[in-house]
Amino acid sequence: MAMAELSTPKTTSSTFLNSSSLLRLSSKLHLSNQFRHLPLPPLHATPSSRISCSVSQNNQTPVAVQDNGSVKTKKECYGVFCLTYDLKAEEETKSWKKMISIAVSGAAGMISNHLLFKLASGAVFGPDQPIALKLLGSDRSIQALEGVAMELEDSLFPLLREVDIGTDPYEVFQDVEWALLIGAKPRGPGMERAALLDINGQIFAEQGKALNAVASPNVKVLVVGNPCNTNALICLKNAPNIPAKNFHALTRLDENRAKCQLALKAGVFYDKVSNMTIWGNHSTTQVPDFLNARINGRPVKEVITDHKWLEEGFTESVQKRGGLLIQKWGRSSAASTAVSIVDAIKSLVTPTPEGDWFSTGVYTNGNPYGIAEDLVFSMPCRSKGDGDYELVKDVEIDDYLRNRIAKSEAELLAEKQCVAHLTGEGIAFCDLGPVDTMLPGEV
Repeated sequence: MAMAELSTPKTTSSTFLNSSSLLRLSSKLHLSNQFRHLPLPPLHATPSSRISCSVSQNNQTPVAVQDNGSVKTKKECYGVFCLTYDLKAEEETKSWKKMISIAVSGAAGMISNHLLFKLASGAVFGPDQPIALKLLGSDRSIQALEGVAMELEDSLFPLLREVDIGTDPYEVFQDVEWALLIGAKPRGPGMERAALLDINGQIFAEQGKALNAVASPNVKVLVVGNPCNTNALICLKNAPNIPAKNFHALTRLDENRAKCQLALKAGVFYDKVSNMTIWGNHSTTQVPDFLNARINGRPVKEVITDHKWLEEGFTESVQKRGGLLIQKWGRSSAASTAVSIVDAIKSLVTPTPEGDWFSTGVYTNGNPYGIAEDLVFSMPCRSKGDGDYELVKDVEIDDYLRNRIAKSEAELLAEKQCVAHLTGEGIAFCDLGPVDTMLPGEV
């Protein structure tokens, strides 16, 4: 039976699984200056379960619920109500996997607004994988994060077991197994790219240190905030205890856009395009690779005989897609970016189809392509579905492709010099040249 009581705020004590007797899972949001915690309720309660419901209205919070002499106190609950379920160990859901913790920075932003609900629904890690979401924001966005938590509550996702919100990465990143680093400062009017590299670089240096200190030792890190390749390099350099191979820069949206353009040109559906690689930086120096791509298993150059379009119009259409979308719709590509994040994660947690590969920005040390080491560079990868990957060796690189790759490599080497003070490599020197290579729609 549910009981509703209203009172003033009280302190809280956390309860954890006792394997010999009891599983206690609570739906409550702890509010503090820096960190707020929202474990969500189990999928169901049995008739023998005790449900204590304390309705929160007018900023009031529940008093302690007393049960056979024991006192359970709660901090202020955010949302309409707080529930506490007591389940016997044998009543646990047997088919679910061990819960994984996923941190998302920039969690109140538009990309996250699309992404979080895909994560919570099971569309990313699978229908039997419970998750905990750890949402990182800023002091300005903390109220918006509360709104995000409310929407996640109201969506009743059975796989979403916990939601934490906070502004301190050292608290939010505690024990996380995946870190999706979306939050970054947008480029303002008149801001030089070098200035953006420095400002956002400081953010990712701090987040790298926090991950290094408190995250799972094998945490997988996907950097979305731009310039994402160099931000990923900064992050990994500040997290020496985490394998450098675990850091990724998102170039999957570029890959998806390239597949779309090839499909449209060839008059086929998207799923007929495979082996698509984006080489290099997430900028206008990126190289969509039509040489190794396939359409219906055939080389693209055999299917699309307009080679001038492939060398000129194809690359330009991929680069300018985001800017065109803003012209048409008046907003950036938040939804398709969220989908590409989902695709990037699924490429690492599901086996790559035989003979195919995917693109992701990864650490270049030991690469077989002759690309300079100590960069984060988008390259073709395969995965066994265990969260790890290997670089694809059986790719063709002709003179045209190599020259294009070299330009992106040179740009990333120049960006690396700009952030030397953030990677522990001495005094920064920045000379990015006169050409602005930020992708349209990402300024």
